[in-house]
Amino acid sequence: MIKITELEKIYRTEEVETVALNKMELEVKEHEFVAIMGPSGCGKSTLLNILGMLDEPDSGSFLFNGVEVAKFNENKRSNLRKANIGFVFQSFNLIDELTVFENVELPLLYNKVRSAERKFRVEAALERVQMMHRRNHFPSQLSGGQQQRVAVARAVVNNPKLILADEPTGNLDSKNGQEVMQLLISLNEKGTTIIMVTHSEHDSRYAHRIVYMLDGKTVTENFLKELVYVAQ
Repeated sequence: MIKITELEKIYRTEEVETVALNKMELEVKEHEFVAIMGPSGCGKSTLLNILGMLDEPDSGSFLFNGVEVAKFNENKRSNLRKANIGFVFQSFNLIDELTVFENVELPLLYNKVRSAERKFRVEAALERVQMMHRRNHFPSQLSGGQQQRVAVARAVVNNPKLILADEPTGNLDSKNGQEVMQLLISLNEKGTTIIMVTHSEHDSRYAHRIVYMLDGKTVTENFLKELVYVAQ
């Protein structure tokens, strides 16, 4: 699904040049669950932004389903992102003024999905994360674990091929964190590819493979389990 080769990203100011990605190499297979680990400042978030097509690299190759997207403009990246990628963030990123239902519905509105189809998909996504009973509540009325469940529902409502998770349990206690990880595992078992940035050794052990980064590049990999996918 993903293959990046000699990927570079450099942030420049008038006085400082920071190399965020330094000829980074990474390959992720379809249906795989990959955890990315490394110290703060090693380039994990930059990598996730590029994989999520929120930013573009300065040089190198980025193949997504065999298509070279490294030099796509923002419009092309946006269209590809909306059709293929869901995001789960540490801080949930729900909109306070919208209900649970409306937050999950947002990606479908961006994709101009018709009203009846939106209702069906949102309800299915909320059922999947056991949050239908909270559909008319606002984020401020939910616990952290419940908010992250809603964020997962929003991430999957478009049936994306890939979910990018940035510290998905970072703001949760162990019980709620475990429930969110089980949700991600369930999605992966049904065929969704997942790339998760985490500082948690515990969470990383749910992945098929751990990629360790340092100074903007891959330094080692640890294979935990064989990738076996049975079509649902």
